[in-house]
Amino acid sequence: MEYKADALVLRTADYGEYDKMVTLLTAERGKIGAALKGVRRAGAKLKFAAQPFCFAEFVLAARSGRNTVASAALHDGFYPLREDVVRYYAGMTVLSACDKVALEGMRSGELLVSAVTALEGIVQDDPLALLRFFLAALAFAGYPVSAGACPVCGREPSGRMRFDFAGGSFLCGGCSEEGVPASESTYRAVRAAQGEGAAEPDGIVRALRLLGAYFSFQVGAELPELPEYLRLLRG
Repeated sequence: MEYKADALVLRTADYGEYDKMVTLLTAERGKIGAALKGVRRAGAKLKFAAQPFCFAEFVLAARSGRNTVASAALHDGFYPLREDVVRYYAGMTVLSACDKVALEGMRSGELLVSAVTALEGIVQDDPLALLRFFLAALAFAGYPVSAGACPVCGREPSGRMRFDFAGGSFLCGGCSEEGVPASESTYRAVRAAQGEGAAEPDGIVRALRLLGAYFSFQVGAELPELPEYLRLLRG
């Protein structure tokens, strides 16, 4: 049986002498694995489909519980991500996070759209692209982040505040000792990523570090590309 699926290549691995295995994020079937036969031979037509960041319409042949790529039509290869090391690590953070939260058979249309949108934003040097993606990926995984009123007193947090890993919310520093310290610039960056106000560059870095830690805490998996991206971002 053959079927079509718009899919984003999350990772690849050599298989046998000439083949590759690709891990794909799809809207309807979630994360799936598929073989690309002969793609490591010179002149193979589907080499583009064996690269991370490839977003394409795949035609997959399913037999005995295994998928084989029959053909693929490229939507976007996001080639600028491979030409700049900072963009590359930002993009790889997106792929890694998708790989950690997506499951086989889980409808993942929102995650796929968020990932592709984030990659487009990274290519365009949108400073909030990765932060917006983190918020979307965490919500997809069931751990949304709230940057609204303090859940204890009902007022907008200010000054010295904290971020509660258990509830995914910012708290006034005087209302609770739960969670970890968070700066106003971190709070403003998260709000900016949610469409409220503006963010400073330092706040974006702090917010990415915080949400990366929150992601690892809730999902139970590290994102090794994120620290390198933040290091490069700081120069």
